[in-house]
Amino acid sequence: MAVFYDLRLVSLAVLMLVSQLDSASAAVRVFGLYARGLTGDAAGNPPDPYLKVWCGSSFGGQTSFIKNTANPIWNVEFYFPNCRANENLKVEVWDKDLKYDDHLGTCSKLVQNGSVRDYCHLKKGTMFYRYEAK
Repeated sequence: MAVFYDLRLVSLAVLMLVSQLDSASAAVRVFGLYARGLTGDAAGNPPDPYLKVWCGSSFGGQTSFIKNTANPIWNVEFYFPNCRANENLKVEVWDKDLKYDDHLGTCSKLVQNGSVRDYCHLKKGTMFYRYEAK
């Protein structure tokens, strides 16, 4: 009877380790987010930009907006424990307004394993970001 109990404990331990390895190998961390040359409204006001970030079907959240800047730097990280290589990483750039926020553009790329530094041209400026995928 004790042999079966020990065998169940070992099996449980192995399953726990495998699940940890699987989630560690699927993790994506997005960081180093900044933009250059963003434009605001038609009246020429500087934008109040913020970001929304997705990896695969997971929404990572959004940043706070940065008031009156065409060249924002967001000192935040987004972590996606279940995102895998070949899933879509999407970063949307928005301009905060009183009534309706303006969509300034979207970066959308397939995740590759490793450490990646990338950028994309938006409708109104350029977005830069980094990510690490294991």
